Amino acid sequence: MKYKFLVFILLLSSACFAQIDKKLTVKLQEAIKGFDGQVGIYVQNLKTGKTVTINADTLFPTASMIKVSIQCGLMDKIEKGEIQYNQKLVYRDSLLYKGEDILGSFKDGDTIEVSKVAMLMITMSDNTASLWLQKLVGGEYINNWLDQNGFKVMRVNSRVLGREAIRAKYGWGVTTPYEMCRLFTMIRQGKAVSAAASERMSRNMGRIFWDNKALSQIPPYIQTISKQGAVDASKSETVLVNAPHGGYVFSIITNNNKDQRWTTDNEADILIRKISALLWHYYEPKSDWKPAEGIEKYMKDE
Repeated sequence: MKYKFLVFILLLSSACFAQIDKKLTVKLQEAIKGFDGQVGIYVQNLKTGKTVTINADTLFPTASMIKVSIQCGLMDKIEKGEIQYNQKLVYRDSLLYKGEDILGSFKDGDTIEVSKVAMLMITMSDNTASLWLQKLVGGEYINNWLDQNGFKVMRVNSRVLGREAIRAKYGWGVTTPYEMCRLFTMIRQGKAVSAAASERMSRNMGRIFWDNKALSQIPPYIQTISKQGAVDASKSETVLVNAPHGGYVFSIITNNNKDQRWTTDNEADILIRKISALLWHYYEPKSDWKPAEGIEKYMKDE
């Protein structure tokens, strides 16, 4: 109880002393004007501490971004010696989440290490892998880890007893743009589970296959950690950028989107790319980098 109180005081203090970047706020408000849906944005310059908050404490669906918290729960169990990172698991057909996931092509009885399942969950956003790890760790365990670390609303909903009603509204997970950025910042600072666990998670989150939205607007030679989420009515992305003149983290989450097409030119994907490009050039104004001409044909992941 004492620990939770201290976490609350620290969060309250940081919120009180955070400086709003008014210039960037105006730019982002202009960028989202006219979007046919709901938008939430949180941005923080990790060097200066300045922030932008637009619906940053509003609840949004996480879609696949909840997999970062599943990864944290997994690492916490590994830290405690309850699971081994190279432990072999036996795949069963009952684990299959129908779709086009790599793990779904496994045969009943095949074996695979936890490390590779974690890689598939984060790098490929493999749903079968993610649900397998959630089952292995436990949805309640993951939510308890989030609660103990000061996350007030970010939770796993799917397959967690008592969260059926909120799952009906938000799907697999629920969060706010602010809490997504806070989790990423904890990982970057080595404060998620442990310094070693945070380092492992950073490496996993630095090799994302789905790089045709926000990541496509950041030079490929710049190190990032990220996670993307997408369902019909909600598209989202959270990215921490280790930029030359100071790192920054941002989360863009959309909901109730009118344009629900699964194409690269849907309104939400265009918005995410637009905001990512705006932030890169805002924080790195002397950079003349832009996506190479003709890159579009190499960004067709589906």
